Amino acid sequence: MRVGNAAHEQLQLDVYGELMDALHAVNRYGLEASPFAWSLQVNLLEYLETIWEQPDQGIWEIRGEPRHFTFSKVMAWVAFDRAIKSVEQYGLEGPRAHWEDLRGRIAAQILERGFDRQRNTFVQYYGARDLDASLLLIPQVGFLPPDDPRVLGTIAAVEAELVQDGFVCRYPSTPGADGLPPGEGVFLACSFWLANSLALIGRRKDAIALFERLLALRNDLGLLAEEYDPVAKRQLGNFPQAFSHTAIINTAAHLSELETASAVRGSSRRRARRARASAI
Repeated sequence: MRVGNAAHEQLQLDVYGELMDALHAVNRYGLEASPFAWSLQVNLLEYLETIWEQPDQGIWEIRGEPRHFTFSKVMAWVAFDRAIKSVEQYGLEGPRAHWEDLRGRIAAQILERGFDRQRNTFVQYYGARDLDASLLLIPQVGFLPPDDPRVLGTIAAVEAELVQDGFVCRYPSTPGADGLPPGEGVFLACSFWLANSLALIGRRKDAIALFERLLALRNDLGLLAEEYDPVAKRQLGNFPQAFSHTAIINTAAHLSELETASAVRGSSRRRARRARASAI
C-alpha cells in the first residue's frame, strides 16, 4: 500500500530476500523463466549491495528508529543465496564469485552481531536482548540447518519468552519497542512459524497440536485475522489477513512433506529388515 500507510517511506531490507526467494521458487517448480525477470533480479542485487548494511524498519514496519534487525540481514543473505543457486542450477549469468563473497560477509556479520552467545539465541536486532518471532524462519529459509545448536537455542528461547497461552507474540510489546502503545494480541503467522520449527526439529506431535489449535481459531468461513486475544478469545487486527492464511498453507504443506518423508524412511527401513530376515 502506498496510500494511508507510512511504510511506503520505510526501508525494509527483508523484501529483497522475499522477492528473490519467490522468483527462485518459480524456476524450481518449472514455470518458464523470463530473461526480463532475471535482469530485474540482477539490478535489485546491485542496489541491495549498496544498502544491506544500513539499519531498517524490518519485517514489522517498526515506527521507531531504524535498527539493524537480524531477520532483515538474514533475508539480505537469502537474496544473494538464491541468486547464486539460480546461476548454479539454471545456468543464468551473473557475478557468482562476487555474490558468494557478499553472502559470506553477511552471514559472518549476522553470526557475530545478531547472536547472543551467553543465552544461545539470535536476537531481534544487533546488540539487543529482546527476541523476535521472525527468527524462527532462520532454518526455514536455509540460513542454518534445523539441528544447529543456535537454531535449537533460538526456538527454546522463543518458547520461553514469546509464547502466551500457547501462541506466539511477535516480540516483547513494551514502551518504546516499536513506536506504538504497549500491548497486542498473539500474532497468528508467528504461531504457525513455531509449528514449522517444531516439526523441523523432530517435535512433530507438538507441531501438529499447535497447528490444530490455530485452525480451531478460524471463524465460520474459515478465515483468520492478524492477531488473536487468548483472554477475550476473539480475533484482532486486520481481517482477513493474508499473512495468516499464507502461513496456514505453508505449514500444512510443510507438515505434509515431513509426513511423506517419514513414511518413505519407514518403508525403506521395513524393506531393509525384510531383506535381512530373508538373508538369514
